[in-house]
Amino acid sequence: MIDFGINITNKNAKIAVAMSGGVDSSVVAAMLKTNGYNVVGLTMRLYNQADQVNANKSCCAGKDINDAKTVASQFSIPHYTLDLQGKFFNGVIDNFTDTYIDGKTPIPCIRCNQTVKFTDMLNEAKKMKADALVTGHYVRRVERSNQTRLYKAVDDLKDQSYFLFATTKSQLEFLRFPLGNYTKDYVRKLARDLNIKVKNKPDSQDICFITGNSYSDFISKIRPDAFAEGDILDINDKIIGSHKGIINYTVGQRRKIGIGGRTEPLYVVSINPKNNTITVGKRSDLKKTKIFVNDLNWISNSIKENTSYKVKIKSDQTPVSGKIQKIRKNALEFIFEDAQFSVAPGQACVFYKDDEVLGGGWIKKSEFID
Repeated sequence: MIDFGINITNKNAKIAVAMSGGVDSSVVAAMLKTNGYNVVGLTMRLYNQADQVNANKSCCAGKDINDAKTVASQFSIPHYTLDLQGKFFNGVIDNFTDTYIDGKTPIPCIRCNQTVKFTDMLNEAKKMKADALVTGHYVRRVERSNQTRLYKAVDDLKDQSYFLFATTKSQLEFLRFPLGNYTKDYVRKLARDLNIKVKNKPDSQDICFITGNSYSDFISKIRPDAFAEGDILDINDKIIGSHKGIINYTVGQRRKIGIGGRTEPLYVVSINPKNNTITVGKRSDLKKTKIFVNDLNWISNSIKENTSYKVKIKSDQTPVSGKIQKIRKNALEFIFEDAQFSVAPGQACVFYKDDEVLGGGWIKKSEFID
């Protein structure tokens, strides 16, 4: 049986469930309802699904909203659709395109959690006098020593803590994550046991709103001016080729650079949006030992300078060790214990102590110090 971890003993309390139309949130809603809780389902409409979208990518569009409604009806759960398309475009899609145009690598899933999900949807739940907003995220929320803490999920393959570092302390007080203590296989078994109508639905993948073959195809439709041609440089600033828009490149990229005839593969080392240039080099030229992180959000109160922590700079990365060198009001410098090769400005840097998520920020720049 699911340990809901919502710490609300009054079964008459109103529990809002963020229903995406997928298996995870459907299991959460169904389990709460069948165990006697007063459940209401909320689904976001984030964009029009005018183009054909791969079913494994979609989220919060037409089919998914209908799936959420179907599950809500199956378990007699009142259901509401929140039209947040404008806020999603302004808070997520604009940031996505602007970040690429600025030569950086965005993470729209974090921005979505930070804006429409845990700001707009959470506020709607409060307006409905809900006592908590429950989601299907794989992460653990623990109340300990008069603090609400965030921990990695038990299932490492499904852990979503990297994408939730920007959750504020006040948001965390209202949010609940029942699935963090369970594996995906067990959750799918629950879906089958409850005969939930979406029990066989595949997980969503990649960026949910990308309707074409690539993100650059998507951006070309809304920002066609973002594809100005420019020079490709080597690490000595010598012109060795040309590109068809910096938006087609990210730091660390190896394929489809457009430079052939080399004995060693080339990687994108840096992107200069001001000069509209791409610099390429060997893999060793990607080596970084220090990052500058800004727009910090701390969930923990225990962050200190000159202290070692584990960090993730990519969602699928094993945490690596290093030390916080300096902390300013909203920025810090972090030194890696071992040099890293995939440090991309625009990505998140999330701090951990064992399995606890301490918080994090956004990588502004990086450098190599010998």
